[in-house]
Amino acid sequence: MNAARKAEPVLALGCTLGEGPVWDSARQCLWFTDIKQRRIHRFDPANGHHASYPVHEQVGWVLPTGGGQLLAGMKDGLHLFDPATGVSRHMAHVPGEPAGNRLNDACADSRGRVWFGSMDDDETAASGRFYRAQGGRIVPQGPDRVCITNGPAIAPDDSRLYFTDTLARTIMVAEVDAEGAVGPARAFADVARDFPEAYPDGPVCDAQGCVWTGLWNGWGVARYSPEGELLEKVEVPVANVTKLAFGGPEMTRAFVTTARKGLDAAALAAQPLAGDLFAFDVDVPGLAPALADFPA
Repeated sequence: MNAARKAEPVLALGCTLGEGPVWDSARQCLWFTDIKQRRIHRFDPANGHHASYPVHEQVGWVLPTGGGQLLAGMKDGLHLFDPATGVSRHMAHVPGEPAGNRLNDACADSRGRVWFGSMDDDETAASGRFYRAQGGRIVPQGPDRVCITNGPAIAPDDSRLYFTDTLARTIMVAEVDAEGAVGPARAFADVARDFPEAYPDGPVCDAQGCVWTGLWNGWGVARYSPEGELLEKVEVPVANVTKLAFGGPEMTRAFVTTARKGLDAAALAAQPLAGDLFAFDVDVPGLAPALADFPA
């Protein structure tokens, strides 16, 4: 296993819970969120410019759309967020979600279908599950009765989805048919075996179909083969690493979000970079994320 690569800090923010990084190919920038501070962040690597947008509710993720806006997963459902004005427009509630749940992580496939998960905001009840948003409709798809969902991540050919059950410390995989129906989920990677102190956080696939996962309390990100074999760990100099996104002109730059949440005063003193944004270069690129398609 290659352990030589290390991530370097690129933006000092001190996010309470940095999450949801996604590359915007049209604007050549990275979007990500600070869930607990209720902020959407934009970072332009070419010039180092950073912008921050306050929103009214906890925001787990944003995905670029074809209209230049961002589809945002907030505690009260799906919104369209306009970076030009800073205004959010509510699009849909998620049917059947308990009041104590919030949305946590997401991806879009090549057809523009949006896959996302919910979770108990108190991180105690197994009330979370996964959904597909398509054609203005939101339907349950994938595992349910999960406390902290992460992902899903979509395979490069849209044939598989990777679902993370963070507290169970496992990543699951399921087949997806052309209509978006998800088959039974099965175990994919045993993170508890590979990293006994860590919890798998947000997953994402690279161009070879390998799965990268953030490691909460794991000081890094890990790469797994499509067969679930651990290939590499990249060290990050903070404990709580949430998710990776590929970006840059060639999609060979990996950006990593982190969090200060859960760290006591001593840990924060020892990890002054906790909550910052990090980056490193990869040999295998990612794929430019598809645009989310959720009609107004």
